[in-house]
Parts: sequence; C-alpha cells; structure tokens
Amino acid sequence: MIRKALTIFFCVVSLTLLAQKPTQKDSIVFTQLTHDYGTIKKGSPGKCEFQFTNKMKKALVIFNVKPSCGCTVPEYPKNPIAPGEKGIIRVKYNTSTVGRFNKSLTVSSNAVNSTVELKIKGKVK
Repeated sequence: MIRKALTIFFCVVSLTLLAQKPTQKDSIVFTQLTHDYGTIKKGSPGKCEFQFTNKMKKALVIFNVKPSCGCTVPEYPKNPIAPGEKGIIRVKYNTSTVGRFNKSLTVSSNAVNSTVELKIKGKVK
C-alpha cells in the first residue's frame, strides 16, 4: 500500500516538473520574431536585424543560424554573449526574384529555448 502511494506520488511530482514551461530567466529573448519587409523593389538591399537579449545567468552561445533556403544569408555573433547583454542577428534576403516570400531561420543556442524560429516575409516588386 505504501509502495503504491509512493509510486503515485513520484509520478505526480515528475509530471508536474516536466510540465513546467521554461521561463525567460534562462532564455534568449528576441524583441521580434518576424520581420515584414512590406513591398520592396527588386535589387534592393533586403537587409534586416533581429535583436536579442541573453536572459541566462551564464554566457549565451549561438551554435548556428540556419536559413530555410539559400536566398537568405544570416550573420550572427560567434563569440559568447554575456548574461544580460544584447546581440544582433543580421539577415540579408536576395531580392532578385519578384513575388511574395516567407522564409524562416532556425537559431540554435545553449539557452533553455535552444531553438528559436525567426521569420521574414514581404513582396519583391
């Protein structure tokens, strides 16, 4: 009887701990997750920036920023970002093709939210 009660107790405690969402305390926090270029001219620079803050108590390391296609080129900090410090991921979209676009970039880091998806969208005219 006691064994059964202890098993149920540990299951409930385990599920409660697993169900908790990560807090912003141990996260990489972006000021925006989507950049809308609106309508831009063919051949224009196609540049934007995503600013973030390291909310962790240790240095933030960005391992990689992977774009969904070759038309999007990211530039990200290669050095660790100190706790509380800000950083920028720069993105350049190739505006040589006319039409609407929706692209994504996957940011991989050592934060609790280890993968974050950033999006860019707009229309090249």
